[in-house]
Amino acid sequence: MKTTRRSFIKTSALTLAGTSLFSSSLLASGKRSEVVGIQLYSVRDDMKADPLGTLKQIAGMGYRHVEHANYDNRKFYGYNAVEFKKILDDLGLKMPSGHTVLNEEHWDKTRNDFNDPWKYTIEDAATCGQKFVISPWLDESLRSYGPFMKFMEVFNKCGELCQKSGMKFGYHNHDFEFSLKLNNENLFDLMMKNTDEDKVSQQLDIGNMYIAGAKAIDIINRYPGRFENIHVKDMIKKENGGEGFESTILGQGLVDPKKVIDLSRTKGGTWLFIIEQEAYQGKSPLECVKNDLEIMNDWGYLSG
Repeated sequence: MKTTRRSFIKTSALTLAGTSLFSSSLLASGKRSEVVGIQLYSVRDDMKADPLGTLKQIAGMGYRHVEHANYDNRKFYGYNAVEFKKILDDLGLKMPSGHTVLNEEHWDKTRNDFNDPWKYTIEDAATCGQKFVISPWLDESLRSYGPFMKFMEVFNKCGELCQKSGMKFGYHNHDFEFSLKLNNENLFDLMMKNTDEDKVSQQLDIGNMYIAGAKAIDIINRYPGRFENIHVKDMIKKENGGEGFESTILGQGLVDPKKVIDLSRTKGGTWLFIIEQEAYQGKSPLECVKNDLEIMNDWGYLSG
């Protein structure tokens, strides 16, 4: 069954995920080593059918870093944090970031604190060795001015919580952040202005924003140094006359990802480059992500 990124996120919005401490070289002050990884949503059906076998194939391609998109009932792809960390270690993989939706129900207004399930998210993230805990969705109930501004305070508080474990909280955009305006400003600009850059990182998805007509080059120039973590993606018009856009193999679409990531490397402050491809134009997902890594390597971005 075909699963879209958006429907996947919506159906798993009550699910929690994690992130944790990363290697000392990445946590050290000063210039960080560059890292190329794969968002495992790119091979979601393979991960669902055989997570261990799929991770072995990913490692065999030359990937050394992954980003998760599945954390449910304190388990990553069916494994608890300790088990999943061992699997990654045995395969020579690290997990610098992961996706989990932060929702209103995770914040207890009466206690002015996060609930236990979200705290477990951070705890398990730390166990798995992540650097970023990324929320990849903002519920529609939060897309009006008052609720949105209040929730940005929760974002900053989550940043403080993550900092206690040596991590950052982050947000991953889709397209609505650039098309929706609140008080005559688009949602993305409001988010940038009302979150503390020392606590909240923006994982800029350079493909998703293209759907709304936004250009990653413009955003990186507007907010230099704000994008430690980027989703590397290319987009084409949907095949067979369909409306809208879908992702494709890097360099074969409309985004010009090499130009974007070259700028992000020099001006955006980016050190973590996460490849994501969600549509495959008749090829297998594993074949596509193998090609994507080869292309990134050809561009001078090595898996690390």
